[in-house]
Amino acid sequence: MNEVEQVAAPWTAVPASDAVLAQARTENFPVALRLLPRALRRDLMALYGFARLVDDIGDEAPGDRIAALDAVECDLARAFEGRAEHPLLRALTPTLLAHGLPRKPFLDLIEANRLDQRVSRTRTWDALLAYCALSANPVGRLVLGVFDASTPQRDALSDSICSALQVIEHCQDVAEDCARGRIYLPHEDLERFGCSEAELTKAPASPALRGVVALQIERARMLLVQGEPLLAELRGLARVAVAGFAAGGHATCDAIARADFDVTSSTLRARRWNLVAWWARLLGRAWRAA
Repeated sequence: MNEVEQVAAPWTAVPASDAVLAQARTENFPVALRLLPRALRRDLMALYGFARLVDDIGDEAPGDRIAALDAVECDLARAFEGRAEHPLLRALTPTLLAHGLPRKPFLDLIEANRLDQRVSRTRTWDALLAYCALSANPVGRLVLGVFDASTPQRDALSDSICSALQVIEHCQDVAEDCARGRIYLPHEDLERFGCSEAELTKAPASPALRGVVALQIERARMLLVQGEPLLAELRGLARVAVAGFAAGGHATCDAIARADFDVTSSTLRARRWNLVAWWARLLGRAWRAA
């Protein structure tokens, strides 16, 4: 019996598949557009299911989360061999095989959630970006893989978009993350604006917290702009899908700015019309730049 087989899968501690996939409707961006062919929608939902499963384990699973993450890693190895046990890993198997996806991005997503069990504070902006390199950027690279559009240059541009989306989500979830004992906002920025940890769960948000959030949103916007040339690099449905991700980021930034960066009073979501407007704007820019 090899090492992969020795870890029993504690699936009782793992969120149900339906509950995991249902969260796609609450994301800042369209996960799998209806205009995409069924096979591509299936592939994108399979990637989402894996990423969200791992996140949910890292955030909410009862008991030993490290053991549950280890079990997912073992089942991932089985998925690459066509014999996964968990329904979401079984659903992922055809995508792995059809597109020859690499294992490392999946392992990075698991490692990000292991890191969450050991580290509860982020010291600097660079440290936050290093975390995003594990927790978010692998998803974008896998999406490019599903569209058979991955190259080193495109992967790097995708990293900027995905890091931006992760930073934006951390801003939205400040109070929720703090209640779990985690603070992703860089500590150096909290100190710079004189924002105490106690302010992260109070509503309405204090002027200091609003200043910290405004800085992160400005940085996220810059990352989205840095990644935008990716859209001109892509063609067809790949461009449309990735533009949707970037548009969701911009529209959510708009929503947070509209609320004067008060992220503790309510959950701020993009307005649908604004997301569509950004989508059209980004596609127009990409068409002109291509």
